[in-house]
Amino acid sequence: MNALNRFADPVYCLMRLIVGLNFASHGGQLLFGMFGGMPGSDTLLLQLCGWICLVGGFLVAFGLFTRIAALISSGTMAVAYFMAHAPKSFFPIANGGEKAVLYCFVFFFIFFYGPGRWSLDALFCKKSEAAPTTSP
Repeated sequence: MNALNRFADPVYCLMRLIVGLNFASHGGQLLFGMFGGMPGSDTLLLQLCGWICLVGGFLVAFGLFTRIAALISSGTMAVAYFMAHAPKSFFPIANGGEKAVLYCFVFFFIFFYGPGRWSLDALFCKKSEAAPTTSP
């Protein structure tokens, strides 16, 4: 398995990009009626969810402020599941909440894993190398 380790960073970047852009497309759907729109998305709560999906999705996709964006996005999907899906049935397969649960846990993983090496966070927030210490 060590031979596959060299692909971990680019594959994680690709996963973050795909998940983030898909999440942002849900925001575009809620806010701007893109991709067929969503009925009843004119309420304030859905507008807020749309902005979180759009902005959070782009931030996660490109790896900028990744941890905070992933945490807020994960929480949003947990709230969406328990408010919109769980009252119908607790099980995601029975209530149509599979996407909400999947997004919630993928963003939760991204929150703990961080932006990765291939991200804007890694590019802009490089820690300066520690200066060598000299002994007297």
